[in-house]
Amino acid sequence: MKSIIVGTAGHIDHGKTALVKALTGIDADRLQEEKRRGITIDLGFAHAELSGTSGERLRFGFVDVPGHERFVRNMLAGVGGIDLVLLVIAADEGIKPQTREHFDICRLLGIRHGITVLTKSDLVDAETLEVVRLEVEDFFRGSFLENAPIVPVSSLKASGLDELKRQLVRVASQLPARDSNAITRLPIDRVFTMKGFGTVVTGTLVAGAIHKEDELQLFPAGKKIRIRGVQVHGASADKAVAGERTALNLAGVDKAELERGMVLAPPEMLRTSSRIDVKLSLLPSARPLKNQSRVHFHTFTSECVATVALYGTKQIEPGGEAFAQLRLDRPVLLLPEDHFVIRQFSPVLTVGGGTVLDAAPLPKIAAAERLEFLKIEVDPHNPDETKLLGRIRRRRDQGLSVAQLIAEAGHPADRLETALSVLLQKELIYRHGDLLIDHSVLHNVAERLHSLVAGFHRQNPLVTGIPKESLREEAKLSPQVFEAAFSIGKGTVPSRAEISSARLSGTTANRALPAHATGKSASQSASTPAKHLEMIGDLVRLPGHGVVMKDEEAESKKTIEQAFASAGLKVPALKDVLAGLTIDKTRAQKLVTLLLRDKVLIKVSDELVFHQAALSDLRKSLATQKAQSPKIDVGKFKDLTGVSRKYAIPLLEYLDRERVTRRVGDERVIL
Repeated sequence: MKSIIVGTAGHIDHGKTALVKALTGIDADRLQEEKRRGITIDLGFAHAELSGTSGERLRFGFVDVPGHERFVRNMLAGVGGIDLVLLVIAADEGIKPQTREHFDICRLLGIRHGITVLTKSDLVDAETLEVVRLEVEDFFRGSFLENAPIVPVSSLKASGLDELKRQLVRVASQLPARDSNAITRLPIDRVFTMKGFGTVVTGTLVAGAIHKEDELQLFPAGKKIRIRGVQVHGASADKAVAGERTALNLAGVDKAELERGMVLAPPEMLRTSSRIDVKLSLLPSARPLKNQSRVHFHTFTSECVATVALYGTKQIEPGGEAFAQLRLDRPVLLLPEDHFVIRQFSPVLTVGGGTVLDAAPLPKIAAAERLEFLKIEVDPHNPDETKLLGRIRRRRDQGLSVAQLIAEAGHPADRLETALSVLLQKELIYRHGDLLIDHSVLHNVAERLHSLVAGFHRQNPLVTGIPKESLREEAKLSPQVFEAAFSIGKGTVPSRAEISSARLSGTTANRALPAHATGKSASQSASTPAKHLEMIGDLVRLPGHGVVMKDEEAESKKTIEQAFASAGLKVPALKDVLAGLTIDKTRAQKLVTLLLRDKVLIKVSDELVFHQAALSDLRKSLATQKAQSPKIDVGKFKDLTGVSRKYAIPLLEYLDRERVTRRVGDERVIL
């Protein structure tokens, strides 16, 4: 069953509540003070079902809003989620101040469908009614209500109601259904406690679906809440879908923790923000709006105070528009394309509104770059993939995770993946696990890494490569982006020419570029060192790069190795060996590091280094000893090897670590 939310709008005492009651049989005035004073103070709700033009059933939820100027803030809390407005004008009074303000609010909130209802038509003659009709037509000319039906009714005498219902059905049948597959959001407009049930909230489900027993998160508080029960238009249901008036019985939360303006949404998916970038429009009747002005900000059921920071101008003239950042005095859950209204700080009058473009604006970004991004976002002709690409590119070499992109763009996963597949196919972005990064940016990252490694080799000719973590920190990259740079072709990042060639040949961005993609042989492709790096263990180096030694360094390396090889297990102190070399201490130490890395020398303790051949012979000796006795103590070990205790203890501890022996008390078991 298709659900449509209908909101009333219009001046005080023009018959909005009476009209809703005549259409539904439900009195939307629920407060005693409303009945006593005869005016609507807060939001009222009613519902009805009608048959559509094709026989299908249509479910209408009515939101009755107050018309008094003092309660416009309550009115704003009700119209944010409506699909269709009934602009109510009393035939005996015509267009009044709140008629104009409510109409402006509907336009600013992006409402595109409505019906003008001339109430109290029984109080005027036909000629007067026609004059009012002409006045209304002239007032709405050029707006979304220009060609909308104008229906005279009398709620008291029930005249015109059948025609109004027919028009409601006709207009509602043309409306697209709200997206029940979108990310769920329920702005809360009422909070109360019901005996036997506990805490209950109501609201218009603007997107997605809510099932009984779902877990949702309360924004901005962050608390996770279980849905104990669901009601739709007053009847229990297993679920509510987008476009329905919804009541939820909540578990695990007190009424005192909730208030109008909060939003329920899926846990850990969306993020609140206290800064939003917007396209802001000013009403022709408003005063000029200066930079840094304070305003009242209204969106869905939420309201707060905001400071307007204009981009590229010092003020907006009446009827003008500009990009701006709204700095809110409290965090609000918003997504791109959400609408809002601003009211003058004092006196409180509706002065403008607009559309959210970015609910996660980046700090410290150049003005020209920010404006370019906002122009892409505001253009309704730009497809999802164009807008998503802008969000990925503005993160430069930091990249953006899929989860972050969902939170920023507000698209459900399936819609997001569809757009990303287009970008991947065109090779505009690269995806590494959950990370998304612009393909050309990744190329630049690879060039930067290559340059850093080449520089390291020039400064450290005696070192095989730079430690991976040191390279990442020097390049100032996140671990994810750093790994992505090595993920294409197992350490190969394509050049711009290779990327262009691959695009022509249809290679996908999620695949390493093989030799045939560039028209080169495998050997030719692998011999493009400017865009390749190798990772050997924990070291990164240029392909095929080896240690470059001068004659004196090569001779010193040979001297070190021979000193330990000839010593057997009675090795000299390393510092003594290095002191006898002709090269400086720094280069000598690098030669030792090289010998240790190649496992020519093995460090047994902080002070003792042995040649690998000597340790290999020791293992063989222990294997022979095991045939005679499976156990050996320190004394027997000294006799076997001919070394003093200075060498015996460190060697036995080394053998324990290598699982050649295992200590049991004062003895070792030869394994």
